Amino acid sequence: MKDYESFEPLEIVRAEGSYLYTADGKRLIDPLSSWWCKSLGHGHPRIRAAVAGQMEKFEHVILANTVNRTIAALSERLAALLPGRRHLFYGGDGSTAVEIALKMSLHAMLIRGETKRTRFMALENGYHGETALTLAVSDLGIYKEPYRALAPDYPMLKGIPYCTGVNDPLFTDCGAAWPALEVQLEREKDTLCAVIVEPIVQGAGGMLIYSADLLRRLRTWTEKNGIYLIADEIMTGFYRTGTPLAGDHAGIAPDLVCLSKGLTAGWAAMSAVVLSGELYNLFYADYGTGRDFLHSNTYAGNALAAAAALEAQKIYEDDGIAARVAATAPVLQRLMRETAKETNLLTNVRGIGMIAAADIKPEFIKAPRTGYRVYRRAIELGALLRPLGNTIYWLPPLNISLQTLEELKSITVRALRDTLL
Repeated sequence: MKDYESFEPLEIVRAEGSYLYTADGKRLIDPLSSWWCKSLGHGHPRIRAAVAGQMEKFEHVILANTVNRTIAALSERLAALLPGRRHLFYGGDGSTAVEIALKMSLHAMLIRGETKRTRFMALENGYHGETALTLAVSDLGIYKEPYRALAPDYPMLKGIPYCTGVNDPLFTDCGAAWPALEVQLEREKDTLCAVIVEPIVQGAGGMLIYSADLLRRLRTWTEKNGIYLIADEIMTGFYRTGTPLAGDHAGIAPDLVCLSKGLTAGWAAMSAVVLSGELYNLFYADYGTGRDFLHSNTYAGNALAAAAALEAQKIYEDDGIAARVAATAPVLQRLMRETAKETNLLTNVRGIGMIAAADIKPEFIKAPRTGYRVYRRAIELGALLRPLGNTIYWLPPLNISLQTLEELKSITVRALRDTLL
């Protein structure tokens, strides 16, 4: 909050497409999709109409022991994202979805009689939310360190094979790195109930991209050892990496998949956990037998959010978002490479789908919060470019125009030069 003494908050009065508009008349590109959720940009007319139509019926009714056609249709679409018989459990936001998945996998082990399997394993540099249990499976000290007393200390899988994108040979073959990873997994396997991952891209960790081959091997290992695999697709889901789910790059079917952000295209807080039929059947029993999964969120399955989510799913299909991402992603990656080359200020350029990132070269980090200084200058120039530490990244709406991307590149180049040179 003290930052605001010298950097006043931006008063947003309107948002449309890939742009935000401030009270003082400034237009800003939103290259972050407003914390990675505005996958179809701001103010999409079809979603606005869908939400307005739902408001004419009802805005919210308890989902426990009720149903409506919107949530039923949405559930069918989400279940179809994965093979086999799938079921949905709704929550309020991303952290909630991860909490649900973690609790469900732990409870399932108890039902199975595997009472020693009470721990989770996650990936180094991973991030899964801000609630106590989600912080416990995260590996970012700035978020986690003050609250260590609240959460157990779970093991982190280290030595992740990071790469630059799908054209990096490591993306399809991490055989050299796997033995060391498998040793860590084997050491913990007797007490693990689940392994949780952000598939392919670790967002808050710095837009780090890792091998799809690792996901394949990890899925095989968890299946072999009877351990659940949780895929946190909150940021990566719904075509952000070019496929419906990021796990599709590895051709895997996790036991539990957490969805949010792009689920409603950023129109309302909503999350869902897609779970396997095997898990569902474990909890299918008479009340009071210890097999009841009792987790309640007041606004779970909120009707307005469900209306937005259902329409967003239809738009992804009707507007050919997969094809649009396939066409636009190479341009996004090229522009980030050009930014690095023209400024000579960035290194480790990487990207996948509609994500592009690079790191400020260490020799140009001469003052604290260098990325923050770039952020302030970019806003003056017309883009809400908000680095992760010293990582510059773009994660724009999937339907952003090529013209706006060119404008974003120009602003990024100027912001870097003006700040660092």
